[in-house]
Amino acid sequence: MKRIGLLGGTFNPIHIGHLAIAQKAVEECKLDKVYFIPCQLPPHKRILSMAPAAARLTMVRLAIRGNRYFDVSDSEIKRPGKSYSVDTIRYFRKRKPPSRLFFIVGGDNASSLHTWKDIEQIAQWVTFIIVNRPGHKIFVPKGIRYIGITMPGIQVSASYIRRCLRHHRSAKYFLRDNVLAYIEKKKLYQSS
Repeated sequence: MKRIGLLGGTFNPIHIGHLAIAQKAVEECKLDKVYFIPCQLPPHKRILSMAPAAARLTMVRLAIRGNRYFDVSDSEIKRPGKSYSVDTIRYFRKRKPPSRLFFIVGGDNASSLHTWKDIEQIAQWVTFIIVNRPGHKIFVPKGIRYIGITMPGIQVSASYIRRCLRHHRSAKYFLRDNVLAYIEKKKLYQSS
């Protein structure tokens, strides 16, 4: 049975932290594949400077190029409306049988899992991989199966990268070179 990891997010833009988390999950949880799943509309947060979905999908494809354990899914981008994890997991259960699904989340999001749409159903379908982040204590609601993994402290966030780009500061080393070149070519995240 294949072990499939699902890593959703806005990937606005995808950065080295996302890639490091996925690689660590592959190694520690013996995953056969991690699917990066850029969302259409995040249900739990509002982002003012969101790149178009097609651009975010292209950036993910560029970032994961060359890693045989990584793949991308446009399932949430193709689905209209808010991107709920339950719908994505249902999609993968139909498309990737027989497989065991793992849903990768940051430790800072673990305590809010109880607010996710249909979390009881999700909890029956997946094992969560919860990645610790510096400064956050992991709290997992009752009834959630999970594996905890520890990452070294990489202090990078997409909002920090967008701020750098908006103020014409370097984002080099936070992004893969091909992703940074794409952002510069398309003039993404520049102030108006």
